Amino acid sequence: MPTVLDSRAPRSADPVSDADRPLRALWRRYTVYRARLILAFTFSVINKVADVMPELLIGAAVDVVVRGDQSFVADVLGVESRYAQLGWLAVINVVVWLVESGSEYLAEVLWRNLAQGIKHDLRMEAYDHVQHLDLSWHESRSSGSTLAILNDDVNQLERFLDVGAPAIIQTALNVILVGGVFAIASTQLLVLAFLPIPVIIVGSLIFQRRLEPLYARVREAVADLSAALSANLAGIATIKAFTAENHEYARISKASLAYRQANSNAIRTAAAFVPLVRVAILTGFTCTLLLGGWATLNGTLEVGMYSVLVFMTQRLLWPLTEVAEVLDLYQRGRASAARLLRLLDEPVIVRQGHASLNRPVAGGLELRGVRAGYADGPDVLKGIDMVIPGGETHAVVGSTGAGKSTLLRLVLRFSDPRSGQVLFDGRDVRDLDWDSLRGSMGYVAQDVFMFAGSIAENIAYGRPTATRAEIEHAARAAAAWEFIEALPDGLDSWVGERGVTLSGGQRQRLALARALLRQPAILVLDEATSAVDNETEAAIQQSLRVATADCTALVVAHRLSTVRHAHRIWVLDAGQIVEFGTHDELVAANGAYAALWRVQTGMLATD
Repeated sequence: MPTVLDSRAPRSADPVSDADRPLRALWRRYTVYRARLILAFTFSVINKVADVMPELLIGAAVDVVVRGDQSFVADVLGVESRYAQLGWLAVINVVVWLVESGSEYLAEVLWRNLAQGIKHDLRMEAYDHVQHLDLSWHESRSSGSTLAILNDDVNQLERFLDVGAPAIIQTALNVILVGGVFAIASTQLLVLAFLPIPVIIVGSLIFQRRLEPLYARVREAVADLSAALSANLAGIATIKAFTAENHEYARISKASLAYRQANSNAIRTAAAFVPLVRVAILTGFTCTLLLGGWATLNGTLEVGMYSVLVFMTQRLLWPLTEVAEVLDLYQRGRASAARLLRLLDEPVIVRQGHASLNRPVAGGLELRGVRAGYADGPDVLKGIDMVIPGGETHAVVGSTGAGKSTLLRLVLRFSDPRSGQVLFDGRDVRDLDWDSLRGSMGYVAQDVFMFAGSIAENIAYGRPTATRAEIEHAARAAAAWEFIEALPDGLDSWVGERGVTLSGGQRQRLALARALLRQPAILVLDEATSAVDNETEAAIQQSLRVATADCTALVVAHRLSTVRHAHRIWVLDAGQIVEFGTHDELVAANGAYAALWRVQTGMLATD
């Protein structure tokens, strides 16, 4: 779960501003890391101070050799012997190197752990938020683009926090500390040595503006590529069946080349920055070398200080050659953070209520004047009125596009009606928390999803505390035990990703067992036996009649033989209920249901 804030809570009142200033938004968001950030910064400061000291010690050593008992070291330590002065410098040097090594280790550990912690929390917060986003949001975008944000973007941000942020801090500290030394030694040399820095800063800002849209395109390209790869791997059987390997290779190659080109454009622009920095460095170093040397020859600058300034110029300017790389990391991290924050700012429309159902749950359902549709499209359901008493089995049938799946979405509250109410035990489902609503239901989707794991784990997915005996009982009720028992490892047999090691009928039976194991008050079945043969269907129907004796069942089916024993059958056509009744009543009425029955059986039947 998120460390600092609930990912389902309302976001910033101005989400665009967070996306425009992503790193500042992360500072506000993850307050728990501020102390660690300050500690890491402190050790970076100590490390940089110790890192600058060797140049000063070199200058002091040169001063000792040249001036002897008149040296700076002799004045400070009160030691006249040059050998003793150099000995003291050696001791100080050892202490400095120990401090530098220790502070570098601590700073690196702190920065890396900070990056890993934020990476973990941000990924989990984003994933938790994605889980609670509406089903319609997931259906409107590719899973690959979401995966790219949760994986690649989080990694890019972690790389910036791990490498880029410490480098920025070290560079800034380097400029400040070296500037202090130059200010003490010579104001003229300070100005000349620092003259290239404004050029580099202005160049950095220009390149930053140019890089920002380039890296935004890189992120878009990698999202497109991830989406295409994810979709193709999921549909590999279809690709093979239609011998579309060459076509898909060309399509993925096009997406990969687009990603490559987007990266190349960004790299080409970032790389052009390095020559500019080198020219600026050459200017500053040459000024220090010549003017400092002349001042030393004229006797206005000590030899030791001249040595310090020459080394310090290198110390000041050469790290700036890495500004392009740091800028590259910054832009990638900033673009990734912006995408993550935009994802976190996606609103959750269908939010759980706060009311709970009375126990035991009776399982009564009612739809009152329900109108529903998708996005800005026309109504799919048009004024549906339906009453399903607790403990009864009701079926919804109709031709393709009649609105059956839309009705189930409303019952499960994957979406809300445009008008009207869906009631569960007399309570509007919008007022109920998820535990009362979905926790009281067992659901078998038309497109069954299996997780990578054992058969037992898949059956117990909705009730992890179930015993082996309860899992076996549910498998028997779903007519799945026979094929499970025939497997080498039985319930412990491994189910591949998405259940690819199982047939469609086997997956449906396991999904049904998973739903029955929850002992739901309402069992919702969406074409739950469409992938099984007639013999298995008959076995499942017999088991269901026993399993649903104490619960409500809402069944959507195309195959009418699966619902002929329902207490009531509701017939949908073009989003409206055109008739309802028992199987025999509807066949006798010779209406829409009877027509569907004749199409499937070629005759009228009463039982």
